[in-house]
Amino acid sequence: NEALLVIKSAQLLPAAIISKITNGKDYAALHNLTYLQADQLKEVSTSAREIADAISAEIPTARAENTQFHIFRPNISGEEHYAIEIGKIDRNQPTLVRIHSACFTGDVLGSLKCDCGAQLHAATKMINDQGGGLLIYLNQEGRGIGLTNKIRAYSLQDQGFDTVEANHRLGFEDDERDFQLAATIMSEMRISNIKLITNNPSKIAIMGKYDIIVTERIPLHVGRNETNLR
Repeated sequence: NEALLVIKSAQLLPAAIISKITNGKDYAALHNLTYLQADQLKEVSTSAREIADAISAEIPTARAENTQFHIFRPNISGEEHYAIEIGKIDRNQPTLVRIHSACFTGDVLGSLKCDCGAQLHAATKMINDQGGGLLIYLNQEGRGIGLTNKIRAYSLQDQGFDTVEANHRLGFEDDERDFQLAATIMSEMRISNIKLITNNPSKIAIMGKYDIIVTERIPLHVGRNETNLR
């Protein structure tokens, strides 16, 4: 488990050579290897859940002019994540929230293989049009497997596999994302009651585990085309 943990954290294919050795620390020093204990690996893997609002600034955008951009940085190591505060948030009412996972191919390039870019832009406009809310942008590319492995999965999809089947063939779970990160960001921003913009009902249960109450699920039916229909 620890070997898979460190490999997935490095966004590599989850395959490792495991060998039992004695005096591991001495062996590592002799062969110029990095020596890590299991508890250290677990600490690093969960450190991203301990994140802080490092810096913020106003960044007007095409779909929402009144926006405050926050960078959340893990205390030890790991990816930075972003929160875009749109308009004015009334914390006495449920906050309109979109939890969006990074998708370079969809968000930036406009890939037709997914609906991510269309969802990102539609959710941003929806939040802005309704007066305010929060867009959380998690750096969990390709359902958490990274861009390189996502392109590997795309190659398998070209052979007829769907997203989940391709992930399984690469050795990953259906979804490797950690949505506790989003709950942590909301807690840091003093948001606990939300209306969640998502097509994924399981996110509601996940939020509930971390004391975020979802009062309403708002579907987002955009980005469907002949390329990504299956």
